Amino acid sequence: MREDVESLDIRDVTANWVNAVVLQGQIDDRIKALADLAHTPLFFGRLDYLHAPGADLAEGAGGEQFYIGRRHVHDADGDPMVIDWRAPVSQPFYRASKADPQDIALRRRFGYTGGELTAYEDEHLSDPAESAAVSKLLQQEIERPRVGPMRDIVATIQPEQDEIVRSGLSGSVCVQGGPGTGKTAVGLHRVAYLLYAHRERLARTGTLVIGPNRSFLHYIEQVLPALGELEVKQATVDDLVAREGLEVRAADAAETAVVKGDARMAEVLRRAVRSHVGTPVEPLVVVRGSRRWRVPAYELEEIVSELLDRDIRYGAARDALPQRIAHTVLVRMEQAGEAPDDRVQDAVARNPAVKAAVREIWPAVEPAKLVLRLLSDAEFLAAHADGLLSDDEQKLLLWPKPFRSVKSAKWTAADLVLIDEAADLVERTHSLGHVVLDEAQDLSPMQYRAVGRRCTTGSATVLGDLAQGTTPWATRSWDEALAHLGKPEAVLEELTAGFRVPREVIAYASRLLPVISPGLAAVSSVRETPGSLVVSEVAATDTGAELTAAVVAACEDSLRYEGSIGLIAADARIPELARALEAAGLPYLAPGEETTERARLTLVPASLAKGLEYDYVVLDEPAAVVSGEPDERTGLRRLYVCLTRAVSGLHLLHAAPLPEALA
Repeated sequence: MREDVESLDIRDVTANWVNAVVLQGQIDDRIKALADLAHTPLFFGRLDYLHAPGADLAEGAGGEQFYIGRRHVHDADGDPMVIDWRAPVSQPFYRASKADPQDIALRRRFGYTGGELTAYEDEHLSDPAESAAVSKLLQQEIERPRVGPMRDIVATIQPEQDEIVRSGLSGSVCVQGGPGTGKTAVGLHRVAYLLYAHRERLARTGTLVIGPNRSFLHYIEQVLPALGELEVKQATVDDLVAREGLEVRAADAAETAVVKGDARMAEVLRRAVRSHVGTPVEPLVVVRGSRRWRVPAYELEEIVSELLDRDIRYGAARDALPQRIAHTVLVRMEQAGEAPDDRVQDAVARNPAVKAAVREIWPAVEPAKLVLRLLSDAEFLAAHADGLLSDDEQKLLLWPKPFRSVKSAKWTAADLVLIDEAADLVERTHSLGHVVLDEAQDLSPMQYRAVGRRCTTGSATVLGDLAQGTTPWATRSWDEALAHLGKPEAVLEELTAGFRVPREVIAYASRLLPVISPGLAAVSSVRETPGSLVVSEVAATDTGAELTAAVVAACEDSLRYEGSIGLIAADARIPELARALEAAGLPYLAPGEETTERARLTLVPASLAKGLEYDYVVLDEPAAVVSGEPDERTGLRRLYVCLTRAVSGLHLLHAAPLPEALA
C-alpha cells in the first residue's frame, strides 16, 4: 500500500505549482501514515459472523470472516484483508459476549511477542455448550511491561470504554475515571474514531488534545500516529493562551491565583472592556463635495446604545459603528433627493470625520494593556469589580509595584488566561471541531472558559478524576466545570473498572478518598497481583541519609524486574535523590524522556507525576509530598496521584509518620 502511494506520478494531474506542492504534501502524509511500526502487528483479532453483515437472517446467508487491526489493509487488487478497528463491522469484537453474541460465531484474539505471532485464543460466543471465561491473552496484553511512550489499547478496549469511544461527534462527553481506568486512552481513541467517522468535517475544523504539561504530551504523542492519525495537534492550556511578546516570568501565590482563576473575573473584564465606550456629546458633520451632512449627538448615542444592547464582540461592534453612522448619513442624502449606493456608504464610513468620531466614541482596546491597568490601577479595578470581588480579593490582584508597560510586566500563567479572556471579548476566538481535555480536574474556571472558547461550535471530550485535583482551584464538581466550559449538556460517564493499577495498590490508595473526595466511588481493579505493595519504614535521622540510601537500594532492587521504574518524590527532594543516584552509578531519565532497555529509571517530581505510569514505582517520603502543597487536602490528593502510578508494584519508603489514613 505504501509502495503504491510512493509510485504515484502527479506531473499530469496538477494545474500549477501550488496544487503540486499541496498534493505532494498529502502524499507525504499518507506515506508517513502507512509506515511500518516495529513490534506492532497489522491485526490482533478475528470475527466469524454467523451471517454476512447486513444480510437478511431469514435467508440463511452464509457467514463472513474478518480480521481486525489498527489500520485498514488491502491486497494488490484492493480487496480488504484487515478491517479497521473503528469500522462498524469491527464493533462486536469489543461489545459481543456470551449473553449478547451479536451474530458472532467465533471471536479470536491473537497474542504477539516482539511483533511475532505467539498465541491465539478462541471464544465461541454462539455456542451454548461453551461457558464464558476471562481472556488470558487480554489480561497479558493489559499487564505487558511499560517501556517507551504510551501505547494504543485497540486490542484491549472494554465494552464500557468502547461505548464512549464510538459516541457521536455532535455531543460532548465528560469521563470521570479513577487511576488506571484508561480514561486517557479512551479520549485518544475517541479522537481516532471521530476522525475515521467524520474525516472531511474534522479536516476542515481541526482537532486538538490538551494535556496538563509537556511531559504528559510527550508520553502520549505516539498513540494517534500509531493509528495512522497525524493531523491532531497537542497543547497545554498555557500554550493555548500564549501571546507573542508576553512571557510568563513570575508565579502567583496560591490565594492570588485562585482569585484570578475565578469565573467572576470574566465579568470584571467585560465591564472593563465596555467602559471604553464613550457617550457622544458633539454632533458629527460629514462633508461630501459642496454638501455638509449633520448627525446630531442624540442619534449617535442611539446607534451606540443599540450596539451595546446587542452584546456583540467589542471589535465587531467597533467595525460596525462607522457603517451605522454612514447609513444614517445616506438616509439624509435620500431625504434630500439623492440616490446613493453601497459605494457611497463605504466612502462615508471611511470619511476622516467619521473615523475620528469612532476613535473618540469607541476606541480600540488592547487586551494586554487592559489587564495591565486592572492589575496596576486600584481605582480602575474597584470600579469594575464593585459587587463582584471583595476589598481583600482586589488587594490580592493588585501588583505591589505597578509595571510601566506590557513588555516590562512580570506576567504569570493566570494573567495570560485573563488576557485571553479579554482578547475574546474584543474578537471572537477561532473554534475547532473537537477538543479533548485531559486531567481536566486541575483547571480553574477561567481556564475552562479558555478551552471552551476553542470549541464553541464543536464538541469536547473531558477527561479527569476529581480525586486527583491537585491545584488550590481544583474542580469541585463536573456540572460546575462543564458549565464554565460552555458544555452543560455534556453526558457524564464514569469508569470504575481499573485495568492498570494492581488491586492491593489501588485499595491502599483508596483509603485517602473519604478525606480528599468524599462520595467518590473507589476504583475496582481487575488485576490481582500478590506482593505488589511494600511499605518500608526507615529510621529517621537529622540528615535523612538513611532514607535516601534505602530509596536508592529500592531502585536497584526494582531494576531487577522487567519494565520501567519510576522514582517519585516531593519536588524539594529531587536534587538530593539525583545526587544519590549519580553517586550510585544509576542512570536516570527526566519525565517525558523515552525509556529504553538501557535506561529504565525515571526520577519524577511529584508535581509532574500525573498521567504517567511505570511498571514499578518507588515512592519517597509521602509526608514530604503532602507538606509540599499549600494545604493538607491538596497534598493528600497529590499523594493519591503518586500512589497510583504503578502498573506492577509499589514500594513506599518513609521516615516521617504516614498520613493518618495510610498509617
